[in-house]
Amino acid sequence: MDLKDFCYKGEKPNLKKIPESAYALGIDKEEKQSYVEKTEQNILKIAELQDKLYAEGKEGVIIVLQAMDAAGKDGTIKHVMSGVNPQGVHVISFKQPTSKELEHDYLWRVNQALPRRGEIAIFNRSHYEDVLVTQIHGMENNYNMAERCLKEGSKKFYEKRYQQICNYEEYLYENSYRMVKIFLNVSKEEQKKRFLDRINDESKNWKFSAGDLDERKLWDNYHELYEEIIEKTGTKNSPWYIVPADQKWYARYVVSEVVIKVLEDCNPKYPKLPEEERDMLSECRKLLEEE
Repeated sequence: MDLKDFCYKGEKPNLKKIPESAYALGIDKEEKQSYVEKTEQNILKIAELQDKLYAEGKEGVIIVLQAMDAAGKDGTIKHVMSGVNPQGVHVISFKQPTSKELEHDYLWRVNQALPRRGEIAIFNRSHYEDVLVTQIHGMENNYNMAERCLKEGSKKFYEKRYQQICNYEEYLYENSYRMVKIFLNVSKEEQKKRFLDRINDESKNWKFSAGDLDERKLWDNYHELYEEIIEKTGTKNSPWYIVPADQKWYARYVVSEVVIKVLEDCNPKYPKLPEEERDMLSECRKLLEEE
């Protein structure tokens, strides 16, 4: 597998032609266990890299997860990041904006959620909802904003937002942050299966909302818009990855590879103590050994 095949840095994807299934990539069902084992190995590697990242404290990492409902965002986070030190990793789930958040610019709440350098933030949904759901439902028409911000119409309004997002993400990169954006690409058929599973399994009932079916009716609209968003906001320093998500075990493997890549790009190292502090450690060792 070459991650470059999943990576978009400004190219427009065609989601009708991009496989949602690992099997469409030529992967055999019998290979599932080997990918599960590879993911387990990657989890250990992620933990090691995260420990160095935290100790060094030079770069912050932001992992954005976007997807249609039931694509497996929560499970992906739970499994791929299962080996990390929770002290240095934060998961932020962006829900419908509160009244307080709506009183600010749309990136305000994102800025509040940025990790410190040395830490990782995982955005379960993100600022991309403010060019996705809002655009699908024409929510900008109800924003309490000056007329000068809205008078040019929706198309121009969102074109500006795409540029604002690119500028913001480049600003973060220039301030020692790295961001990768992952779209879990689940098929409509697989989403239906997972919705039925949530309805039929009492322990999963809480995950399902009747409103999910309303959004499902807009499947094609969402996909067309995702293609536009990925094209307009995928950049060299903040790329998008489109990950086949019909088989959770394969999606988790690919996401683990993405996480490893961004951490390796940070190239974190354990800090080296100054010579005088190393001498102090030698003295401390001597005192302890003489007790």
